[in-house]
Amino acid sequence: MSTTNDTFRKRALKGDLLSGTFLNLGSHITSEIAATSGFDWVLIDTEHGAGGHETLIRQLQSVGGTPAAPIVRIDWNDPVRFKRVLDLGAAGVMVPWVCSAAEAEEAVSAMRYPPRGIRGVASLNRGCNYGLNFDDYFAHAHERLLTVIQIERKEAIDGIDDIAAVDGVDVLFIGPFDLSCSLGIPKDFDNPIFLEACDKVIAAAKKAGKASGILKHGPDQLEETIKAGYTFVAIGSDGGLVVDGMSNIASAINGYKK
Repeated sequence: MSTTNDTFRKRALKGDLLSGTFLNLGSHITSEIAATSGFDWVLIDTEHGAGGHETLIRQLQSVGGTPAAPIVRIDWNDPVRFKRVLDLGAAGVMVPWVCSAAEAEEAVSAMRYPPRGIRGVASLNRGCNYGLNFDDYFAHAHERLLTVIQIERKEAIDGIDDIAAVDGVDVLFIGPFDLSCSLGIPKDFDNPIFLEACDKVIAAAKKAGKASGILKHGPDQLEETIKAGYTFVAIGSDGGLVVDGMSNIASAINGYKK
């Protein structure tokens, strides 16, 4: 369990630049490597990633005690998914395909215990140190756990101010590929239509006192990303780095073949 949980949400809402990366291999080894590399947060991907519940436990354990806050992307906005990953000790949850303020409210409710929400209550789990810290966790989880709402649909852009205004939504995080597809311009990330949609997300987040975030491919995109106003920034993934690295090595060797 990360020691950054108490302050991480406050830093995000304050607008601190927080760096992260995606973990989609389901590997506790690459999770540990990433979490000790200097990132503020790591995103364990259970939506599109290769891992499942058993690998998630090992990944969270490998990140626990490192400086990086473990955020878990669940595969749908379903209360059952939230309580499973939160009970395992996630510092926050990324929720895909949120298209309206009502859906954002459902996500926030699933993040919080009664009377603030509908999260199921149990004390013997990793999130509250197997009951040893339950009273403190129960009283303050709503203040510490980060709720990251993914903006991936045109409908979300149309209602972005209402989504941003939902109490408990902390980060508006753009999913570039899905959003570009929804806008009818797949992977055309320089298209004015895509850039205008992104600007609307940044502006809505700033107006509501929330953070805005996005996933970028490489560090060469960092300067423009930060200048645009994003503060919750992910660069690349463990899977992408392995693919790129192996492909480059293979290409170099194969270049000597006759």
